[in-house]
Amino acid sequence: MSDLRETAMQSKAWPFEEARRIFTRYRKVPPEKGYVLFQTGYGPSGLPHIGTFGEVARTTMVRRAFEVICDIPTRLLCFSDDMDGLRQVPGNVPMQEALAQDLHLPLTRVRDPFGTHESFARHNNAKLREFLDSFGFEYEFASATEYYTAGRFNGMLLMALERFDKIMDIMLPTLGKQRQATYSPFLPISPKTGRVLQVPTLERNIREGTIVYEEPDGEKIKIPVTDGHVKMQWKPDWAMRWAALGTDYEMSGKDLIESVAQATRICRILGRPPPIGLTYELFNDKEGRKISKSRGNGIAMEDWLKYAGPESLQFYMFQKPKTARRLHFDVIPRTVDEYHRHLRGYAGQDAVQRLTNPVFHIHGRKVPDSDMVVSFSMLLNLAGAANAETAAQMWGFIRKYAPEASPQTHPGLDAAAGAAVRYFHDFVKPAKVYRPPTDQERDALEDLARALRDPALARMMIAQKNAAMGQDAEVPELDYTDDEVLQSVVFAVGKNHGFEPLRTWFAAIYEVLLGETQGPRFGGFIALYGVDKTIELIGAGLAGRLGQVVPRQAVGPAEAAV
Repeated sequence: MSDLRETAMQSKAWPFEEARRIFTRYRKVPPEKGYVLFQTGYGPSGLPHIGTFGEVARTTMVRRAFEVICDIPTRLLCFSDDMDGLRQVPGNVPMQEALAQDLHLPLTRVRDPFGTHESFARHNNAKLREFLDSFGFEYEFASATEYYTAGRFNGMLLMALERFDKIMDIMLPTLGKQRQATYSPFLPISPKTGRVLQVPTLERNIREGTIVYEEPDGEKIKIPVTDGHVKMQWKPDWAMRWAALGTDYEMSGKDLIESVAQATRICRILGRPPPIGLTYELFNDKEGRKISKSRGNGIAMEDWLKYAGPESLQFYMFQKPKTARRLHFDVIPRTVDEYHRHLRGYAGQDAVQRLTNPVFHIHGRKVPDSDMVVSFSMLLNLAGAANAETAAQMWGFIRKYAPEASPQTHPGLDAAAGAAVRYFHDFVKPAKVYRPPTDQERDALEDLARALRDPALARMMIAQKNAAMGQDAEVPELDYTDDEVLQSVVFAVGKNHGFEPLRTWFAAIYEVLLGETQGPRFGGFIALYGVDKTIELIGAGLAGRLGQVVPRQAVGPAEAAV
């Protein structure tokens, strides 16, 4: 076993923990099918969403970890349940009345309201593949309609027919009395109407492989359970798919715990071991409520990608899958910055640290370099201070701060600059509220402006601060292109003006000059925005010219802002 493999076998990163669970299944004997099958499921009754992305991203992370710890080949199957009947018309698509005429038809027979594909399912499946391809996921796409009609499930469907009663014994106790009266694991596809029928099975013939059911008009019809004449109810269908394909790993949300338990029992009844799986927690909205499609209180995938790159979304999915977390627009800036912090740290880490680093699980062994010489949070503050409308305006400041950078050499930074402008105008600017300074803060801000104009005066202020703190009063020449030097000037002004604790001084800067309760390391901001522009900003803030100004008590105490 290689050193990397030995390290991976000990790693506490959750994808490796999951991978070791799979490896335990085949430690002694490899799978008969010749590979380990990872699977994700998707219902194309609506457009692909962020939950679909999360399952594929996280499953890919486990697959990648498994490929580090052993040499057994792997496959990832993204399965579309496109033979399911259309149960309700989605509210976010055109042709509502026309689609209502297609209720209960298999999704591959429902008209495409967008007019681009032969069916609604084909449209959504194409969107799914386009979406997955844009992230570079390695996967195989599978259609339930194609698998059913091509006979790929025939053997397991006949097994389900043979063990019909045992499946019913599992499912009936989970249903209400009214549903029990009509329930069958098999849903006939009506040869009369083409609709998926929720009707009881009246007769079964195991030798023929057929069932008898009653049409809504009262006619009794015999059909085979093979070759796409029926579809199974979704929980038995899930189990049948596991058994037929030999699925080794599939994760699912906390809301499906009971469904997984039932499907697991049915899979065993069909004679196959169920897959190993991870139960992940669901995301909450800004107020901590469960995200609901009908409520529309979540964040769509395309919304995230409007403000940040796909890697940051994968990073967010990597973190604590078993912990409920908020998924809202306000998590984006910090997520972007945390992703790049891990990216910058990767090069200097040893093997153990690298396998724990989220960027390994996002990129595999081809971890890129970060070109974010300015953090996303700092870009947001720059966009606000400069009132920027485009990334090009942002680059006027970035080039002065980092002369070696350009949109061509730092494409990630360029994309982030544009995203920061959009995010600022959509979320930050509408919420900005400035407050007037107190007398103490006004004096300190005026002193800060004087110190930025006159480095010699700033040296005296630093020396005064050092003396008061019992430190060396000898201060070298100041370089105002250095973030740390500028931060020391800001720090000295706050100390000399008696701010205790010092965080109240920085909170005052944010609230008076930036209109926010939190802000960047201010020395870095000055270096990026420019000393002269910062002096102008201080003057505008003291004059109340930056934006909506409200009394200090309406903003909240500065002490609570940092």
